[in-house]
Amino acid sequence: MAEPNDLQRKYKEFLDLMPLTLALAGLPASDHGKYFTAEQIESRLFTLRHAWKAARQITRECIQPSNSPNSSSES
Repeated sequence: MAEPNDLQRKYKEFLDLMPLTLALAGLPASDHGKYFTAEQIESRLFTLRHAWKAARQITRECIQPSNSPNSSSES
């Protein structure tokens, strides 16, 4: 079983990345009074999982120190 501190860290990471994940997923809200079908929900979950992986990856790339001194200069 995971340590409480590890779970808390992962939960915080999840919450911190949620706005970026939702933006990357680009999923529209449902129409008022209409519900998604099971297939639509499954498709949206698939999209969110991939958006989550992309959000986590880009965040890690942005916060890791660069290996070459010239890669930090902007045009």
